[in-house]
Amino acid sequence: MNRPCLSLLSLKLMLKIKFIFAHGFRIIMKRIIFYIFLTSMIFTQNLWAADTIQTGEVLTLQQCIDIALKNHPAIQAASGTVRQSESRIGQARSGYFPQITFNSGYSRTGPPDTSLRSDPYNNYSNTLNLNQTLFDFGKTYTKVRIQSLQKESSEADLKDIIASVILGVKESYYSFLKAKMSATVAEETMKQFQQHYDVARAFFETGKISKIDVTSAEVNLSNANIQFISAQNALRVALVKLNQAMGVVSAPEYDVKDEFDAEKTELSFEAALLQAYQNRPDVLSTALKREALEKNVTLNKMGYLPTLSGNAAYGYSGDDTSIDRSWNVGVALTFPLFTGLSTKYAVDEAAASLEVAVANEESLKQLVCLEVQSAWLNRKEALKRIEAGKTVVRQAEETLELARGRYATGVGSSIEITDALIKYYNAQMTYITALTDYSIAQASLEKAIGVIK
Repeated sequence: MNRPCLSLLSLKLMLKIKFIFAHGFRIIMKRIIFYIFLTSMIFTQNLWAADTIQTGEVLTLQQCIDIALKNHPAIQAASGTVRQSESRIGQARSGYFPQITFNSGYSRTGPPDTSLRSDPYNNYSNTLNLNQTLFDFGKTYTKVRIQSLQKESSEADLKDIIASVILGVKESYYSFLKAKMSATVAEETMKQFQQHYDVARAFFETGKISKIDVTSAEVNLSNANIQFISAQNALRVALVKLNQAMGVVSAPEYDVKDEFDAEKTELSFEAALLQAYQNRPDVLSTALKREALEKNVTLNKMGYLPTLSGNAAYGYSGDDTSIDRSWNVGVALTFPLFTGLSTKYAVDEAAASLEVAVANEESLKQLVCLEVQSAWLNRKEALKRIEAGKTVVRQAEETLELARGRYATGVGSSIEITDALIKYYNAQMTYITALTDYSIAQASLEKAIGVIK
C-alpha cells in the first residue's frame, strides 16, 4: 500500500524539481538578456555621444550647449525625477477608482476521530471583492494636489539643472578660449625671446656686447619655453573640463570658435534682483515645495476625519460534496477614534517640515541676492578692465618697439628688452583675463537672474 504512494510522491517531487529548475533557468536567462540589453544601450549611448563631435570640427558656444543638453547625466537624472513625479500623481489619483481584489484558497483537511468521514477532504474558497471610497473629506484630492505641486517643483528643478549645465559649459568654453589665447601668447613670447637671443648672439660675435647679455637672453628664452609648456598643459586641461561640462568624456580632437561675449547691455542691480526673484527656477521650486508642505499639514489633519466607503463581494466556498455561493453589498464608515496619537505626531512633523521649508526659502532668497550682486559687480569691474587692458597692450607694444630700436642702435640694454617683453606678455594676459572674466560674469548674471539661453 505504501509503495504506490511513495512512487507517486517521488514522481511529484521530481516534477516539482524540474519545474523549479526550469523556472530558475528562465529567470537567469531573462537576467542575462536584460544585462546584455542594458550594456548595449550604454555602449550605443557612448558611441552616439562621441559621434556628436567630428574630428577637427570647430564648435561654437551654442553647439557646445546643445551637446551638453543631449548628453549631460545631470539633466537625464532630473528628467527621470520629473517622470517619477508624474507616476506619483497617478498613484494618488488611484484613490478615486474602485479597488478590486480576488481571494482564492485551498486546503486539505483530515477528518477528526468523531467525524463520519473516513478520508481527508478538500476545502475551496473563491471571493471577488470590490471597494470604492465614497467620501473621504478631500483626502484624495489633497494627495493629488500635493503630488501635482511636487511635479511642478521637479520641473522647475529640471530647468535649474539645465541653467547650471549651460553656465558650466559657458565657463568651461571661455576658460578654454583663455587657455588657447594664453598658449598663443606664450608661443609668440617664446619666439620673441628666441629672436632676441639670436640678435644678442650676433652682437656678441661682432663684439658689440658682452657674454653676459647672451647668457641673460638664453635664460629668458628657457623661462619662456617653460611658460609655453605650462600654457600647453593648461590648454589640454581646459579641453578636458569642457568635455566634462558637455557630458562627453571621450570626445575626438576638436577646436572652438573664438567668440567672447561682447554684449554690453545696461542693467541696474535692482532690476536684476527683481528679475531673479520672478524668473529663477530654484526660487519657484522652493515656493512650490513650501506650498506642497502646507497641503501636507492639511492632509495630516484630515486623519482625524472618517472615511465612507462602499463594498461588494461575490464568492463561493465549500468542500468536495457541497459548495455554498454568497454575495453582499454594503457601506462602511470608518472613524479613527484612537490611533495611538500617530495623527497628532504626523501633523507636528508636517508643521515642522513646513517651518524648515519656509526658512530654506528665505535662505535661498538671500543667496540669490548674493549671487546677483556678485555677478553684477564682477561684470561691471571686468568691463572696465577690458577698456584699460586695450590701453595697456598698446602701451606695452610701443615700449617693446622702442626698446628693440634702442638695443639695435646700441643705446639700450638686454635688461631693457627683457623688461619690455615681460610687460608686453603680462599686458596681453591682463587683456585676455579681462575678456574671460567679463564673459563668465555675464553668463553668471544671466543664470543668477533666471535667463536660460
